[in-house]
Amino acid sequence: MRPPARGTARLLSGAGLAAALLLPTAVQAQAAPPARVPAADGGKGQELPGMPSALDPKADQANCTPASREKAKKQDWSRQRLDLNRLHGHSTGEGVTVALIDTGVAKDAEGLDGRVSAAGAAGDDCVGHGTFLAGLIAGTGGDGAHLAGVAPDAKILALRGTDQRGQASAALVTEAVREATAARADVIAVAVALPRRDAALTRAVADARRAGAVVVAAATPDPPRSGTDEIPSRVYWPAGEPGVLSVADMLPAGVRPDSALPTDGIDLAAPGAGVVSGGPRGDGHYLGAGASVAAAYAAGAVAVVRSAYPGEAPEDVVRRLTATAYPADIPQLDPYAAVTTVLGAPASTTGAGHATDPVTVRDTAAADRATGRATVLVLLGSAAVLAVLWAGFALSRGRARGWRPAGAGGTAAE
Repeated sequence: MRPPARGTARLLSGAGLAAALLLPTAVQAQAAPPARVPAADGGKGQELPGMPSALDPKADQANCTPASREKAKKQDWSRQRLDLNRLHGHSTGEGVTVALIDTGVAKDAEGLDGRVSAAGAAGDDCVGHGTFLAGLIAGTGGDGAHLAGVAPDAKILALRGTDQRGQASAALVTEAVREATAARADVIAVAVALPRRDAALTRAVADARRAGAVVVAAATPDPPRSGTDEIPSRVYWPAGEPGVLSVADMLPAGVRPDSALPTDGIDLAAPGAGVVSGGPRGDGHYLGAGASVAAAYAAGAVAVVRSAYPGEAPEDVVRRLTATAYPADIPQLDPYAAVTTVLGAPASTTGAGHATDPVTVRDTAAADRATGRATVLVLLGSAAVLAVLWAGFALSRGRARGWRPAGAGGTAAE
């Protein structure tokens, strides 16, 4: 994965930052204002309606995000950055199930039909955000193959971590994680981020990992559309749980948006601004942004890796993604490198899949030889020091006797 040229990066960064400000945590039950899709070639781009991450809970409950009347004409920057066209020549996520915990997923959505199952009410996505993310994970792109997701042959298990209007709660996320574990999902993608740790959710995530799932979570909530108060850095959950792959959003230039909420412990950054996908109604496209978008891309990357390396333990899948990421202050997701790179021996496991630190076997004979050489050098050095000290002492004594042999009487003036 290569970063964009400097001129293109500057242009896309400005456009991506504007797009990143589009996703409020609570908006009126209507499409977000149109935003311009950053063109991958640095051109003018195209305007699309924004996809909200939640709807106003006080608005008419029957009023959902309307269908988009616009379609993207070109592949967006994020898919080019992730090198999806080349990636799909090596893995498409076949045989892998991704449990997506968000606002639900419409089972008959464009590019997803036939590969989505839903628990309870999760097949109804009034907000549209979960369906948008499902397209990034496993969408075929519909009529436009250039807008396929990372793992277009993977299956989606839709689960609700929010109410119908997109308001998340620890109880809903916990129940969804448990349902994903019971269904033996290979990947669990949590698109919501909670401000406080919950003991039940902690146990549910630990159980999911013990069952063999790779858990991916948004490092922060999607930022509000307005508000200038500085928010102190904090950890969000379940991204902060041990063993969870925490993913943050980045702009085309590879930096986090100015509007991104500060946090610690981020494992990967992935495209999270100016990203195009479909919705639950119609075949039009929307523009999305935020850590939830980045987490969806990372979940798709886990799916293609698990499909390509079905024998790898969850810990080794995470290791593969982080070890092959593009080096930066926050390593940047590179699914093509993750699938095609030959890594060294994976971490060994003991017991119920718990990873142990790799053991380095040393050449003991070589170590003994090196120790012997070091001992000889130390002895020689010590002898040299003693010789210098004795010489100094002898010269001093000789000068005091006027250079006469020891025991000679008289004085030098006689």
